[in-house]
Amino acid sequence: MTMRTLLGATALGLALLQPVFDRAEAQTLRVQTGAPSSALQVPMNRAVVVESDTPFAELSIANPGIADISTLSDKSIYVLGKAPGRTTMTLLSADGRLISNVEVHVTPDIAEFKERLRQILPGEQIEVRTANDGIVLSGTVSSTAKLDRALDLANRYAPERISNLMSVGGTQQVMLKVRFAEMQRSVSKSLSASLGIGSSGGNITSAAATGNVNGINRALAGSAISTTSTGAMSLGFSAGSLQFAVLLEALESKGMVRTLAEPNLTALSGQEAKFLAGGEYPIPVSAEDGTISVEYKPFGVELNFTPVVVDGDIINLTLNAAVSSIDSTLSVQTNGISINAFKRRETSTTVEMRDGESFAIAGLLQDDFRNLNGQVPWLGDIPVIGALFRSSEYQRSQSELVIIVTPHLVTPTRGETLALPTDRVKLPTERELFLFGKVTGKNAPKGAAGEVARQDYSGSYGYVME
Repeated sequence: MTMRTLLGATALGLALLQPVFDRAEAQTLRVQTGAPSSALQVPMNRAVVVESDTPFAELSIANPGIADISTLSDKSIYVLGKAPGRTTMTLLSADGRLISNVEVHVTPDIAEFKERLRQILPGEQIEVRTANDGIVLSGTVSSTAKLDRALDLANRYAPERISNLMSVGGTQQVMLKVRFAEMQRSVSKSLSASLGIGSSGGNITSAAATGNVNGINRALAGSAISTTSTGAMSLGFSAGSLQFAVLLEALESKGMVRTLAEPNLTALSGQEAKFLAGGEYPIPVSAEDGTISVEYKPFGVELNFTPVVVDGDIINLTLNAAVSSIDSTLSVQTNGISINAFKRRETSTTVEMRDGESFAIAGLLQDDFRNLNGQVPWLGDIPVIGALFRSSEYQRSQSELVIIVTPHLVTPTRGETLALPTDRVKLPTERELFLFGKVTGKNAPKGAAGEVARQDYSGSYGYVME
């Protein structure tokens, strides 16, 4: 065979082989004597016909579990793909000479997979290839949800043999804005009366009504009631050797506490982010050998969240938010050390919303009410006069807590367009400080940051100084 004939036969073989790579259906591979045999691509559960220009007398396959062969004639071979893998098919002539060794590659049937992928995810730029006995997915998809669908579909064709080289396009960074708003209100009213009778020989404390006996004794002695008393009034008079004193105590107190925190935190889709604004409280811990070590318990505004951009602007949030503070009204004594208790409001949830939408993920309304009435038996039941032998107390406290979350899809920006809290403040000169008592300078910094710094302090974003 001449060189021109050999080159022509090789070109013809490659031309016939090319459709095998493009379409996973039965094709024909020609084996030319004296020419190197190309690898035979056989889709799993599909057949390929191999034709030889030289009659063969003996045919064998190295691994029958990968491919099955049968003869159609002395020049035609039927190859059926059974399992993904590689094996070798050997052709021998009647005189025992080697005609060719054909490398057989059995791969998953990706033609059907490609078709299903185009039907389920139209418009997605996903490339499908085979590697060894698995499927390789590459390209760019528009969302994480569509990436998961492509992987689930590929798992049907090549279970646990999938290489994911795909990337997700679009914005994949999420800024979470959380608003903690808590309002506490308390009202307390108390009215009590005490009556005391004394003589020049001493006080008769057994005649005092329920109330401030020490205050009555001080009133009988003519001294001040107390330096810490609020809303107290005493009236005393004497008749001969007897002394009478009446002590009235009326007190009303109102209190209100507002707590507001707005932590903002940015994280990549699928990655956890943590935020803590507060401190750590030392707590002594006793070991088995009697030694005391110190552990620190964090308190303040805590925020842990994991965002996942599901599809487009839909964001899935796994959120854990807490507000804690030291409660100085409750404490425990251990080994001579006083340890305060903690107030903690915590929520853990998973929500899904679009970019810019808000969700009130937690709310708490607590209303505590208490009435207390103490009196001297029978005497406190006398109309009008019984008020002198009675003590009444009224307390009510209300607490409201709301936690609102708002996610935003964000992209990086240039650093000079961002303003810091310090950009709004300029150090004063000695003249401004000593002559005019100014603690800050007049002019804001120059540049883009200074332009942002000169904007109004109010608004939903930025920093507020009160």
